[in-house]
Amino acid sequence: MKILMVCLGNICRSPLAHGILKQKVKDKQLDWVVESAGTGDWHIGEAPDRRAIAIAKKYGVDISSQRARYFQPAFFDEYDLIFVMDHQNFADVCAQAVNQDNLHKVKLFLKDDVVPDPYFDDNLFDPVFQMIDQRCEEVVTEAISS
Repeated sequence: MKILMVCLGNICRSPLAHGILKQKVKDKQLDWVVESAGTGDWHIGEAPDRRAIAIAKKYGVDISSQRARYFQPAFFDEYDLIFVMDHQNFADVCAQAVNQDNLHKVKLFLKDDVVPDPYFDDNLFDPVFQMIDQRCEEVVTEAISS
């Protein structure tokens, strides 16, 4: 299984989801690839936001070596599942799909809700981490039980 996590700049939410799921996959010894990208191109090559790195570290997840990437249409061929953090990311990713198979790979990460962007509010990093952690646990549990 190859999973891509996508948010806007690939410096807050998707790096957290990438790191958290990757850690859970490693702990469960699953043969998955987990990576992340952003729909905006202004942070390409940058490390995650320092606050995202700090909150991940607080909970034992190291995301410091990740670097922001820009979402490319070729990713539809590389990944089995593309999780997006909000409705705008969903629309931006789906706009690059060339067929129905591509579209079927794109899912809202929280199913019926969005992961709020903590970039402009330091107080959101911990709740966002908790939301993502809980959903990553569900993703692993659903995969193991199916």
